[in-house]
Amino acid sequence: MSAIDRSVVADIPLFAGLASGELDETLREARSIRYPKDTAVFNQGADADAFFVLLHGHLRVEKTTPQGQQVVVRYVSPGEIFGVAPALALKTYPATAIAAVESVALCWPSAAWPRLTAKFPSLTVNALRTVGHRLQEIQARVLEMSSEQVEQRVAHVLLRLAKQAGRRTGAGIEIDFPVSRQDIAEMIGSTLHTVSRILSAWEQQDLIEGGRQRIVLRDPHKLFALAEGQVRPLTGASGG
Repeated sequence: MSAIDRSVVADIPLFAGLASGELDETLREARSIRYPKDTAVFNQGADADAFFVLLHGHLRVEKTTPQGQQVVVRYVSPGEIFGVAPALALKTYPATAIAAVESVALCWPSAAWPRLTAKFPSLTVNALRTVGHRLQEIQARVLEMSSEQVEQRVAHVLLRLAKQAGRRTGAGIEIDFPVSRQDIAEMIGSTLHTVSRILSAWEQQDLIEGGRQRIVLRDPHKLFALAEGQVRPLTGASGG
């Protein structure tokens, strides 16, 4: 197996603070894996035998509740560490990670985590910083679900996805991976019917442009005002 060039990961936050030789040593145990669209990187409940850093593409993280309901937890973007169960003292993966588009990730055996973090403590610091950001995001979403109307929650999730993976086009800011209305409904704790009604109304009002799992924010400033409650909801949707 050929060595992984350190330039591929030089700007990834997990490796911040590592010298060139340290980075080479960290990469020595990694291998690069390509995941076709819609394939699982790992499944909820499976033995956590590896951890990963996404190099290219986007992943959708899904969790199935004890009642059998599927929930989209978050999306993973290039440069992010994921599946890092060893850092959380977990023996199994708490969710499923699926390639939303064709993706490439670096993979390490979980047994390498205690060795690497003992030798390079900055890995632990950087990983925990990422986990902390994700916890803040989850807390924000819980607060939104408990205190906001559904239209605000839809606006918030679109803005969050655009910030995470938006690219400017002539039409506006396009979320640069496939996201369905069902995905959005699961992320905000609502129903597909309600989310579809809101997005269809926003398309007619030229706030967004939709397609098959494609969303462009045509008026992000208006969406921000909606999310923050600065203007009244446009559709009258207030429940789940």
